[in-house]
Amino acid sequence: MKFESQRVSYWFFSVCMLLFSLQIVYGFIMAFAHIGYDNLHSIIPFNTARATHTNLLIMWLLCGFMGSAYYIIPDEADRELIFPKLAYVQLIAFLLVGVAAIIGFHLNWWEGRKFLEIPRPLDYLVVVNVLLFIFLIGGTILKGKRFTTTSLVLFFGLLMAALLYIPGLIDSDNQTIDSYLRWWVVHLWVEGVWELILGAILCYLLIKLTGVDREVTEKWLYVILGFTFLSGILGTGHHFFWIGTPKYWLMLGGIFSAFEPIAFLAMAFFAINTARKGGRNIDNRIALYWSVGCSILSFVGGGFLGFAHTLPAVNYYTHGTLVTAMHGHLAFWGAYAMIVLSVIMYTMPHLTGKKIQDNAISYFAFWTSNIGMISMTLAFAVAGIAQVYLEKKVGLEFLVVQKELEIHFVGLVLAASLFSLGIGAFVYNFISFGKPCGNLLPRNRK
Repeated sequence: MKFESQRVSYWFFSVCMLLFSLQIVYGFIMAFAHIGYDNLHSIIPFNTARATHTNLLIMWLLCGFMGSAYYIIPDEADRELIFPKLAYVQLIAFLLVGVAAIIGFHLNWWEGRKFLEIPRPLDYLVVVNVLLFIFLIGGTILKGKRFTTTSLVLFFGLLMAALLYIPGLIDSDNQTIDSYLRWWVVHLWVEGVWELILGAILCYLLIKLTGVDREVTEKWLYVILGFTFLSGILGTGHHFFWIGTPKYWLMLGGIFSAFEPIAFLAMAFFAINTARKGGRNIDNRIALYWSVGCSILSFVGGGFLGFAHTLPAVNYYTHGTLVTAMHGHLAFWGAYAMIVLSVIMYTMPHLTGKKIQDNAISYFAFWTSNIGMISMTLAFAVAGIAQVYLEKKVGLEFLVVQKELEIHFVGLVLAASLFSLGIGAFVYNFISFGKPCGNLLPRNRK
């Protein structure tokens, strides 16, 4: 740990592990409900479980991005974080907002807008919280001894993520306008500025882990940034196909959505090529596994599977079905969850002074969680294709089809159980590191 203030990232990562574990619990509640075992319906209805599951995902990923920034920015700026005590205040406030939101879901006190369900008063608290975060990392960069492309792209991605929350605060009684504005938040987060955050963090990790030249690596970051802006903004149109927006979105959304895999593919080549050419003897191999695995699965989940069902001729049938869940689960896991777990595996030895967890449990966590998630994706794919056929071709009613799909969710639960074993092993490793110590670097490399 180069600077004392970097230890604040540990507490953000701890909250990540807690929220991620809770998200998995709610995922199982929904999966069992799909099978027909909805015994908790009177306490946790399906709509409440779904809102909690998706919003916990957003919360723990944002928490992971913030923790990553609190570690990376001081290192890149070569100075302590400004006002580190405010970072702890920001974390506590963020956690309180999250707890209040979850309680609100269970009391049916929510907006009812998918992915943006938290009650409106909490929206404004989120804005204040994120502005405080932006102030802390922006001030650190401004007062730093050096400026790097990695830190600036990371800051820009985080800043734009904050600004793009604003369209979600605009009220409209018109369903089309409301959906239009909501997708400007959701899409331009996950397929726009979050990709900048992903690219910057991946760039930082590869520089640190492989010893590759910074100038070469950051040139790749510019390529990723360019493709992200080219495809991510106009590719938003694939969400507008069926909500009453003008027909030109069929062309724009279809064409530029098809370009989106290029950014992910470039990122995958970038990571693999960098790992191979790095001149350093890699000590923290498990962190590199997570980093390279992130780039590969982000292309498969976010790029390939996204392309597979967002073309207008295909999306006409797959829209609103479990095919979307197939794409969404692997995309979020590969692109964003894995990069947060990569940062955690890289930073924890530095934060705690403990040796790198390059052991059997670490590799068990990596392979089991990834095999489990790929198996979940396949289960969603089979269920989604069956749903499309039965609803759109055969013409069966929605609830009749859901009954026919129950057997596929048995497979999903088994795959999710395997995934949960891997995440449990990861959390165990995280806990075994212990809390941050003094200003120490790892004592042992092996």
